[in-house]
Amino acid sequence: MIAIPWLAERPIAHRGLHDLNKTCWENTLSAFRKAVHHDYAIECDVHLSSDGVPVVFHDDDLKRLTGRDGQPCDHPVAELTAMKIGTSNDTIPTLGEMLKTVAGKVPLVIELKGTEGKDDGLVAKVAGLLAGYKGKASIMSFDHWLIRQFPKDAPGIPAGLTALGQTDKDIEGHFAMLAYDLSFVSYCLADMPNRFVSLVREQLSMPVISWTVRDQTAADLTFKYADQMTFEGFIPEVATV
Repeated sequence: MIAIPWLAERPIAHRGLHDLNKTCWENTLSAFRKAVHHDYAIECDVHLSSDGVPVVFHDDDLKRLTGRDGQPCDHPVAELTAMKIGTSNDTIPTLGEMLKTVAGKVPLVIELKGTEGKDDGLVAKVAGLLAGYKGKASIMSFDHWLIRQFPKDAPGIPAGLTALGQTDKDIEGHFAMLAYDLSFVSYCLADMPNRFVSLVREQLSMPVISWTVRDQTAADLTFKYADQMTFEGFIPEVATV
C-alpha cells in the first residue's frame, strides 16, 4: 500500500468542476481548469482509443455526450479529439492534454474504464503517461480485470477500488481486490456504512472517498463514514478539510 495522505486534503470535483452540463461540460479541459482555479482535486475517467491512446471520457458509448454512435475504443484518437462535447466548444481531450492542463496544480484521481478484450493495454498506457507527471495522481477502477493488472502494469502508482453495494456478494468481491496492493477505496455514499468500508478505514488505515455528493447535506454525511468526497453540482462550503 502506498500512503497518500493528500487524497483527503480537499474535495474532489467529479469529472472536473462542471455545471451539470449546462454551459461547462463534464470531463472537459474547461471543467478541469475551473477545478484548478477553485483548488479542488479532480476525478476523471479514461478510455482507450482504437489506436491505443488514453482519452478522457466517461461513458462506454459516445451517444450521450457527442451524439455519435459507437464506443471510444471503436475510433482512433484523431476522430475522438475532433468530437465536440454536447453544446460546448470543448472536444474529447486526451489524458496527455489533461495532464498538461492541470500541470500538477491539484491532485488527480483517474478512473480507468474499459471493455474487456478491446482495451488491453489501458493500464500500461496510463501508467506510462503518469511516469513522467510531476503532480500527485492516482488510478482506480470498478473493473476487477483492470485492477488485477495494476501491480504489474502500474507499479508505484497509488491505486484504488471504485465500488458500491451492501450485499454479501458485493462485499466479498471487494475484499478479494485487496490482494492487489490497493491504497484507497472510492465508495458509493448511498451504500455506506458497511463492513468493507469500516475494515478498510479502521483496520487497514486506508483512506475512503465517497461518490457522488450533490449537496451540502450529503457532504456532511460523507464525513461520518469516509475521509473525503467526490462532488458535483454545487460548491462545497469548505474547500479543504
